Amino acid sequence: MRLLFLAVLRPHTGNAVTAERVRDHLEAAGHVCILKDAFDFERPSEISDLIAAENLEAALALHLYRGGRLLQGHHIPFGIIFGGTDLNEDANHREKNEVMGRVLEEARFAVAFTESMKEMAQTQWPHAKDKIYVQSQGIATIPNAAFNWNSFLQRSEINQNADNLHVFLLICGLRQVKDPLYLVDAFSEWHQEEPNVYMVIVGPEVDPVFTREVKARVKSSPSWASWMQPLLLCFRAAGVRLMGEMQREDLHAALRNCFALVNSSISEGMSAAILEAMDLEVPVLARNIPGNAALVKHGVTGLLFSDPQEFVQLAKRLICDPALEREIVAQGRAHVQRYHSWQAERETYQHLVGKLQGPLEG
Repeated sequence: MRLLFLAVLRPHTGNAVTAERVRDHLEAAGHVCILKDAFDFERPSEISDLIAAENLEAALALHLYRGGRLLQGHHIPFGIIFGGTDLNEDANHREKNEVMGRVLEEARFAVAFTESMKEMAQTQWPHAKDKIYVQSQGIATIPNAAFNWNSFLQRSEINQNADNLHVFLLICGLRQVKDPLYLVDAFSEWHQEEPNVYMVIVGPEVDPVFTREVKARVKSSPSWASWMQPLLLCFRAAGVRLMGEMQREDLHAALRNCFALVNSSISEGMSAAILEAMDLEVPVLARNIPGNAALVKHGVTGLLFSDPQEFVQLAKRLICDPALEREIVAQGRAHVQRYHSWQAERETYQHLVGKLQGPLEG
């Protein structure tokens, strides 16, 4: 089949990575999959023109509102993949909720990453309960064997000679929903007590306005230091570093070398970075939100924190308790291997796309 695949394709966001992976699954089954950014289209007529021009037979959308609403009324079968913010945020807006309900009426299937996401969707749109499937994201990590950790530390301006160096990596595109500033003040205070701990924020500049805010906070001095100690090296949040985006293979290598992964997002569908850390046997400390709690079982596959102070307490505990670290790492890896098989994900999507073949029902 010739398939249109609509997704939000801002570089290196979770949805963009998922879309590329799903496209690969579908093309491996012999389908032609034309991946387009949903933000490039404003009117349904533009989709109609694209369908005609490319002789498309079916469609798929990642994100029920942003992508799915563009597929209504074109008389081609389509399926939906929930993105996370469609359930966690858009469903709370009455007009968007109604639009998404109508999209689900037309869709032949919908995919949720977790059972909790499926339950949320069924609660919002009971008429769609029989067409919602659960398929966790498949994970495959590919760390660059030639990656140089010492060079990474040097670029991050981290003191490589610090005793018992502990680097916490926060991987995210710089946008508000990822809330990369959530832990900055608490972490800076901790670093001033223990200079061997660092947090490195790694990711692309997705939102230009928010990026400027992040840079101002991370690279400028605390208010007290700006007038008390103008000559000291405090023109940044102490112990916090900001890096630009990295190639996926290098990012996986950096992740494998750090002490722990941090996730401080306000909302998540299913964090690929958390799953990749588990696969690479790196401990996870994640903000206690529904999307993260669906992946991280506190004290078993990772640690969940509800505020910055609790994050610091748990991070200190993890550093001081190697047995806990080993247990979390082992359980996290086992969880990924059991529930996030890349091959199983491929088989599911190749099976579901078969539901888009043949005439529309009814």
